[in-house]
Amino acid sequence: MTPPTSTLTDTGTTPVPSTLPRSSGVLLHPTSLPGPYGIGELGVYARNFVDWLSEAGQKYWQVMPLGPTGYGDSPYQAFSAFAGNPYLIDLTTLRAEGLLHETDFAATPVFPPGRVDFGLQYIWRNQMLERAYISYVGGSAAHLTPEFEAFKTEEAAWLDDYALFTALKAAHGGLPWNAWQPPVRDRQPEALDAARSSLTGSIERTQFVQFLFFRQWTAIRVYARERGIEVIGDIPIFVAMDSSDAWANREQFYFDDQGQPTVVAGVPPDYFSETGQLWGNPLYDWKVMQKDGFAWWIERFKGSLKLFDLIRIDHFRGFAASWEIPFPAETAMHGRWVPAMGQEMFQAVREALGVLPIIAEDLGVITPDVEKLRDDFEFPGMAVLQFAFGGGDFAVNDFLPGNLTENKVVYTGTHDNDTTRGWWVNALEQEKHNFRTYTSSDPSENTFVWQMIGLAFDSRAALAVVPLQDIFNLGSEDRMNLPGTTGDHNWTWRYRAGDLHPDMASSLRALTEETGRLGH
Repeated sequence: MTPPTSTLTDTGTTPVPSTLPRSSGVLLHPTSLPGPYGIGELGVYARNFVDWLSEAGQKYWQVMPLGPTGYGDSPYQAFSAFAGNPYLIDLTTLRAEGLLHETDFAATPVFPPGRVDFGLQYIWRNQMLERAYISYVGGSAAHLTPEFEAFKTEEAAWLDDYALFTALKAAHGGLPWNAWQPPVRDRQPEALDAARSSLTGSIERTQFVQFLFFRQWTAIRVYARERGIEVIGDIPIFVAMDSSDAWANREQFYFDDQGQPTVVAGVPPDYFSETGQLWGNPLYDWKVMQKDGFAWWIERFKGSLKLFDLIRIDHFRGFAASWEIPFPAETAMHGRWVPAMGQEMFQAVREALGVLPIIAEDLGVITPDVEKLRDDFEFPGMAVLQFAFGGGDFAVNDFLPGNLTENKVVYTGTHDNDTTRGWWVNALEQEKHNFRTYTSSDPSENTFVWQMIGLAFDSRAALAVVPLQDIFNLGSEDRMNLPGTTGDHNWTWRYRAGDLHPDMASSLRALTEETGRLGH
């Protein structure tokens, strides 16, 4: 995500009416939930959070991508655009179902409080899931078999490739797919048939783990819906280089004969980095995708609608044009903008699936073609209040609360921003001056954050979303991610079970009701 580089742009268009009800929600990735096993899980603490949201009068729980993470632990670089993250599977539920036993927990490590140790999760949790699968194969929880078989059939379009991908990846010592033996790298049919025969157990284990994830996530969704809470999900526009999507659909990306990308994705130099951000994701060959009616995108949105009620598309501007960087490259500086086929793709998806409940992350270098694409399909855009008070003539800033249009989702900050308290502490004096001028106030470090939350909720934007860290009034040490870095603290933040106070729910509910956003 990148902040705006310009102020109001006159495109000659009329503001689009909101497609969202006036409402509010909280941003919290499930890995940040509390719990005894070192990472948030889809069990009792997830349900407790849903209960708290309901008490606070919220309508939405926003999460980040739920895919299986790899190197760097970023949910925006997953091994699959369709699969779920095994780390989130609630082990207590597996024990209650007979898939795990007390003895399996005898060697449970001591987990760091308030942070996720992904390296420890990779080793220990995978061992626990392996035990659960062995128990299932041994006859435990046999009642799950019909449901498991139905899941494999229903999700075969992506699950078969993903399960084979993970099995082959393990057989190749974890190497990326373009470093595998050429026959399987290039998906020669006889080589894939041989792999399916020799890796049957590993393949089915992955299918079973995915079954457990989707079963538990569906249960959380049902629990939330019964309490009037809907889920805003997040899908990255691009897939990871080392993913089953890239391996199984190689012809739809720019790859050479050896599976190396010829160009990769990123963004030009910006607020976060003087040399831009080199993401390294493969870029779509839109003309190839058009030939089959954008079938891959239709399946991707269909899969996302099984997980979420609303879909936030990260880096939406990439559907108008992408920053194309020749591969290999050390930085993102020497790229170019290349047009995409978002208009044709969204039209094909709409014809196949109907009107999509999409939020467009339209931050960064936004040009009239991006705005037109967003408005043609009536997608709500985004605004971040931390970007509202910069510059000398800040009164014309698009993100200023008084300048927001109705068809917007306004955030105090996002996962890529500092916490709002941290932003205030580190803000330029000009930004602080602009804020004081705009609000005719002089907030303290302790009062500033809730004042910003109030500005978001009081704005015309249809939906206001606040990271849980801001509700807790936490500082920079508790931000979720620092873009362009692979620091040890990225993606690791968790709150503790006692942090969700009822008085916080009462305060948030009062503000929600006062600003006409009460969800239920």
